[in-house]
Amino acid sequence: MLPFLTHFGHAPDGLFLLFLAIGLDAVLGEMSWLFRLIPHPVILIGRAIAVLDRRLNKPVRSPAQRKRRGVLLVALMVSVALLIGAGIAVVARVLPHLWPFEVFVAATLLAQRGLFEHVDDVARALQHKGLEAGRYAVSRIVGRDPQSLDEHGVCRAAIESLAENFSDAVVAPVFWYALFGLPGLLVYKTVNTLDSMVGYRNDKYRDFGWASARLDDGLNLIPARLAGLIIALAALVAARGNPVRAFVTMIRDARHHKSPNSGWPEAAMAGALGLALGGPRKYPGLVVDEKWIGRGRARATFADIDRALHLFSAACLMNAGLVILVWWLQV
Repeated sequence: MLPFLTHFGHAPDGLFLLFLAIGLDAVLGEMSWLFRLIPHPVILIGRAIAVLDRRLNKPVRSPAQRKRRGVLLVALMVSVALLIGAGIAVVARVLPHLWPFEVFVAATLLAQRGLFEHVDDVARALQHKGLEAGRYAVSRIVGRDPQSLDEHGVCRAAIESLAENFSDAVVAPVFWYALFGLPGLLVYKTVNTLDSMVGYRNDKYRDFGWASARLDDGLNLIPARLAGLIIALAALVAARGNPVRAFVTMIRDARHHKSPNSGWPEAAMAGALGLALGGPRKYPGLVVDEKWIGRGRARATFADIDRALHLFSAACLMNAGLVILVWWLQV
């Protein structure tokens, strides 16, 4: 019997399944051809959240009531995600030859290739079609007002999104699958989707989304710092990357971000590339005056996006390599 097979339904070891899922996502990406026919798992999660949001988050209720109902929302969604993830994992391991279905589900919840392609679209739009095309492309991956961005702002926004989502959409899902299998991954994606839909600090969601935002912060606490370290290590092989500066910038400037987690990969990216990221930014109806992250150039260009993508690719390979290393150590 091959060493990565287990007696439980003859399914490969969970970490080997995870490695296969990482590879499948790298090859197939978002699989838009498939999800035009069937809803993506995250879309289904989002629809369930939207239904519960409408039912539980009534403006006539007091702040305390809305906070309690926000906790209930999290408890319901996490419980359902845990049950579905465990159900898929058990069936995939018990029934012969069904384990590739678990690999497929896990791959749909990763976003290496999709993230690379969306950020690359920004660089190509700026390079070949100009600022307005770049603004449109970056509006697909960031929430800020694209019309407030000049060419350098568009480039910084794309690089910041790449760094932040390396943590949220690559490292964190892999981390939670490695610890708890498909149930851990599905719970993480559910909480992350909850935060993206209701975790705002506005009048509607300040209380109702409190639990979602706090739990998302907690689940990303370790992965965000791990993502920063991986980016710093990847700078050893990336184009004109500087691993020492990446590490120093991460330790010094990560706290400049309003998020307790996003600053870690962004600061590592800024240091590795010799850029200044973050700074004042404008969202629809809101201006956020943040400190700069990094002490390099703020005048980023599409060539810097290309360097960031090279660094991202190296970091994704290192992330997959860590999975294989942990699997090898436990065999």
